[in-house]
Amino acid sequence: MEELTISAVARRAGVRASTIRYYEELELLPAPRRVNGQRRYDASVLERLAFIQITQRLGFSLSEIHTLFEHRQASAPLPELWQSLAQQKLADVGRIIAHAREVQRLLMRGLRCPCANMDDCIDCVRVHCAPAEAG
Repeated sequence: MEELTISAVARRAGVRASTIRYYEELELLPAPRRVNGQRRYDASVLERLAFIQITQRLGFSLSEIHTLFEHRQASAPLPELWQSLAQQKLADVGRIIAHAREVQRLLMRGLRCPCANMDDCIDCVRVHCAPAEAG
């Protein structure tokens, strides 16, 4: 089986060698075999790195990814954990989208601002950006 150096893994995965070492510290990657003090990785580490990259793009933290890896090896059903984390991420994304829409609305209003000077405009923005009253 082919063994890869840390630089080969980094190049193939599109990450820095320091990232690989960091993932090892967090136990996201298994400790590699050492040959004369140099790390030697099984090619399967590339699949694990791809999984980390994809889940990070989906908004998962390294801690959450670690939990997924732990459950992968445990007897607990992974799909339940995955579904739970995915539902949380969907809720987070919904909040981010709502916030972005509000920012967009305020910026569009600002582009149509009729104020004659910056002080008036700041007062106008302060009124429109005030948090909604809880009712």
